[in-house]
Amino acid sequence: MKKFFLGLAITAGTLSFAQEKAASSASPVRFGIKAGLNVASINSDDAKAKAGIYGGVFANIPVASDFSVQPEVLYNGMGAKNKDYPSVRLNLDYISVPVMVQYNVLPALYLEAGPQFSFAINKKIKGDGGSVDVDTYYKGFDFGLGLGAGYYFAQGFGVTARFVAGLTDIIKDNNSNDNAIRNSVFQVGVAYKF
Repeated sequence: MKKFFLGLAITAGTLSFAQEKAASSASPVRFGIKAGLNVASINSDDAKAKAGIYGGVFANIPVASDFSVQPEVLYNGMGAKNKDYPSVRLNLDYISVPVMVQYNVLPALYLEAGPQFSFAINKKIKGDGGSVDVDTYYKGFDFGLGLGAGYYFAQGFGVTARFVAGLTDIIKDNNSNDNAIRNSVFQVGVAYKF
């Protein structure tokens, strides 16, 4: 029994030392900006994708030599077009807070995954006749899961791509779990780390 506890203590000490060494060799926190194109839609039979924009700031926080956490604050233009009447658009604008865990496959190439918390700032249907506020029909909060990748060139410039699948129903008082309406968005853009 003493050998078991001694072995456990040695293993724990070795792992602890390895983590401290990895964390101490990590780079400092870097801040940056990013912006790009959204191709957004909702999972409704009469909806099709619409283009929008996103942009904001981020902090890249290394936690080990190949891993980092990147919280972001983004303006996110989402929604959808009507399939039968393309001039009619659902515009859902959010302030989104993704928190991505990034793994560096190569020094300049990373893969990422993490949750995204979005808070609605504008909910309108727009068409040829003007716009209608639809606050009473759509929820003010959306939760999604993002998967993406990015590549950084020299001098801190990079390209990014991410898909975010909404996990929550965005319709207020929707009593049907089978007909839950969820956001989805594909993002492609550029980033710059200071």
